[in-house]
Amino acid sequence: MAPSYEGRLFINNEYVASKSNERITIKNPKDASVVTEDVHVAGVEDVDLAVEAAATAFKTWRNTPPQERARLMNNLADILEKNVEKLSKLEAISMGMPIQLGQMLASGWPAWWRYYAGWTDKIAGEVYPDDGDGIYKLIRYDPIGVCAVWKMAPAIAAGNTFIFKASEKSPLAALALGEMVKEASFPPGVINFISGGAATGHALASHMKIAKISFTGSASTGKKVQIAAATSNLKRCTLELGGKSPALVFEDADMETTLAYMSQWFLLNSGQVCCATTRLLVQDTLADKFIEQLKARFEGATAAYGDPTEPTTQVGPLVDEIQYDRVMDFLEQGKKDGVKVLAGGDRHGDKGFYVQPTILMDPPKDSSVYKDEIFGPILAIKTFKTEEEAIELANDTTYGLAACVFTNDIKRALRVSGELEAGTVAVNKTVLPVMVTPFGGKKQSGNGREGGREGIMQYLESKSIHISMQ
Repeated sequence: MAPSYEGRLFINNEYVASKSNERITIKNPKDASVVTEDVHVAGVEDVDLAVEAAATAFKTWRNTPPQERARLMNNLADILEKNVEKLSKLEAISMGMPIQLGQMLASGWPAWWRYYAGWTDKIAGEVYPDDGDGIYKLIRYDPIGVCAVWKMAPAIAAGNTFIFKASEKSPLAALALGEMVKEASFPPGVINFISGGAATGHALASHMKIAKISFTGSASTGKKVQIAAATSNLKRCTLELGGKSPALVFEDADMETTLAYMSQWFLLNSGQVCCATTRLLVQDTLADKFIEQLKARFEGATAAYGDPTEPTTQVGPLVDEIQYDRVMDFLEQGKKDGVKVLAGGDRHGDKGFYVQPTILMDPPKDSSVYKDEIFGPILAIKTFKTEEEAIELANDTTYGLAACVFTNDIKRALRVSGELEAGTVAVNKTVLPVMVTPFGGKKQSGNGREGGREGIMQYLESKSIHISMQ
């Protein structure tokens, strides 16, 4: 008997069928076999129901004592911890994420909920006494209201309610969270899960009763979200929009460490990572030796390809046929532009949506493979002579999400990090979001920050209270 997967919407603590008759078919990207044909698409009426549930719940959730909000969030963290294997398996079959990576990521989710649970009673106000003007001044921080799309934990901790829209490409793990939210004893309407594509996203971004959108995705979609938010009720937006991040490798970098991060780590999830450093800039004095060894690692990485549900698989397929075709179009255009393919450059295998680990050498600055986000296992390499040239090359992009610097000179590391136009800079490692520090981008990589104190402040609104003492 074929396994069944929850595909209904989770609204007001119940799984319900969508009012629309539209359904999404999810295919396993390892071989294009059908996983389920019954993922419900939330239409405008369904979005309205979810918003009404969240708006009603907000009236009481915003005043729920911080200790109670923290207790429920910790309950959910405990339940998530028990379901790591289930959630990572759902990601593997619906988006091709290798299960060992899925388990690593899912194991981190409980920590984020516990971290923000600890913030619930630490949102202090401010007081400014009468300074001669006869006014006693207070500042308090209030939750915004109904929030939507992604990044629930800080929103819930701050006293907001939430509607989470699962990606239409991989909705199964998100929809499975509904039963866990209910098991954790959250009140109805505080956390809701819906699914759907662009039309569902637009219904959320343009809804007059949603106060905040937190979106993670492409820059092109992020612009549409912000336009819809602005032209509806001017709702607030936090946008984390990916990029074309640089990695700068200086001649004194540790060779083994750098090679590992630019091969095994770079190929995690087949390059489908928003902060992946897809532009590699190598100092010319090191370039020949470094690139030769990196090429060997990319060519050897095909041995790590396989079924994403198998624990030995390190590299899986792209998420679906649409993304596969997009990546292959980039590669074909690169070849037409005369870009030298140093490794890979083609399909891997004869079924599924696998793409070979690919290195493109010295593509023109105006070529699509160098300037546009591909979201696949494609690495573009250029060389530089001086530190100043490296910084100029790194910043020559419309994006600014992340950057890496590989060097054993701490003065250079600090100097270059300060000059790079990126929201997060990692030194001698890859960029991964950390709970206690802000994460987000500059330029067309978005606005707003997630993580740390700044992450929860994005879901609060200051209110000034002036009391006359005369």
